[in-house]
Amino acid sequence: MPEVTYRLPDGTSQTLRDITPGTSVMRAAVSRGVPGIIGECGGQVICATCHVYVDREFLDVLPPMGDEEDEMLETTASPRDPERSRLSCQLTMGPGLERVCVDVPAEQEAW
Repeated sequence: MPEVTYRLPDGTSQTLRDITPGTSVMRAAVSRGVPGIIGECGGQVICATCHVYVDREFLDVLPPMGDEEDEMLETTASPRDPERSRLSCQLTMGPGLERVCVDVPAEQEAW
């Protein structure tokens, strides 16, 4: 089963195991109370409150970034990393992405 490790700004980490395939990294975090992932828009790519920095080890297995995601990443509260920033609502766990590690930014801006 898929697994996500969220490294939090305070230096701790939280690993979620047995994530149902097809669940986004954002939805898993919100449903299990991971702090720092807000997901205000529910995964509609219109808020950027699920911004994460993906560990470099996993960059090659991520789906390509769409134009909407790229545009929303210009509005993040924490600085955008041109290589590692992604919206966690656009990262779906399952075949091809069985494990991933992300850093949660220190700040997410809710509407």
